Amino acid sequence: MIEAIIIGLIQGLTEFLPISSTGHMLIAEKILNVQYSDAFNVLIQVGSIVAAILVFWKDITGYFINWRSPETRDYVLKMLAAFFITGAGGFIAKKCGAKLPETILPVALAVIIGAFFILAVEYAARRKTLNSNLTWSVVIAVGLGQLSAAVFPGASRSGMAIMCAILVGLARPDAVKFSFLVGIPTMFAAGGYQLLDALKTETAHDLFTPEAIVAYIVATISSFLTVVWLLRFVQKKNFIPFAWYRLALGTTLIILFARNIIR
Repeated sequence: MIEAIIIGLIQGLTEFLPISSTGHMLIAEKILNVQYSDAFNVLIQVGSIVAAILVFWKDITGYFINWRSPETRDYVLKMLAAFFITGAGGFIAKKCGAKLPETILPVALAVIIGAFFILAVEYAARRKTLNSNLTWSVVIAVGLGQLSAAVFPGASRSGMAIMCAILVGLARPDAVKFSFLVGIPTMFAAGGYQLLDALKTETAHDLFTPEAIVAYIVATISSFLTVVWLLRFVQKKNFIPFAWYRLALGTTLIILFARNIIR
C-alpha cells in the first residue's frame, strides 16, 4: 500500500511538470523493485486526466455552451488539430514498434537533452515578445512536441508541448493552458487504447485492488494540485529551474547506470 501511494504521488507530481513522468515512474519501479501491470499504470494515468478536467472544467463546459462563438470554434478546432497530429503520429510510431526502453539510459539521455532544450527556448524567449495569439504554428508545434515525447520516453509530453509553444511565440500561461487542454484527449485516447489491451489480459483485476484505488486517488489529488500550482507559477516565472532539475536527474541516472546500480 505504501508503494502504491508513492507511485500515485510520483504520477501526480510529474505528469504535468516538464520533468518526465515516464522517467520518474521507471526510476521508482526500479528502486522499489516492483513491476506494476499495464492496467494499474493506466488507472493512475486516468487519475491525472480527471484532475486536468476538474481544473479546466469551466473552460471545457464553456466550449459547449459558447459553441456558436467563432472564437470558441476556432480554439476547439485548433485543439483537435494538435491532438490529431499527436494521435496520428503516435499510431504510426506504435505500428513501427516504438515502446518503452528496457534500460534507464535512453530515458536519462532524453531527460538531459530536454533540459538543454528548455534552456535554449528560454534563452530565445528573452529576445522576443511572447503573446497570446494561438496561431497554427503553435498548434503544429504543440502536436509535434507531444509526439516527440511519445517517441522518446523521458522527454516529457507536457514539457515538450509547452516549450514548443513558447518557441513559436506563445506566452507561458497560454502555452501551459493550451498544452494541458490538448493533453486531456491525448492522454484519454492513449489510456483508452492501453486499457483495452489490459482488459484482454489477466491483469484486468488489478484495476479493482485496494492498492490501485488508493494510487488512483493519490494521483488525482496530486495532479490537481500540481496543475493549479504550475498555472500560478508561470504567471511570473520561467521554466529554467526545471531544466536544472532535469540536468541533475539525468546526470545522476547515468552515474547510477554506469555503476550498475540501476538498469
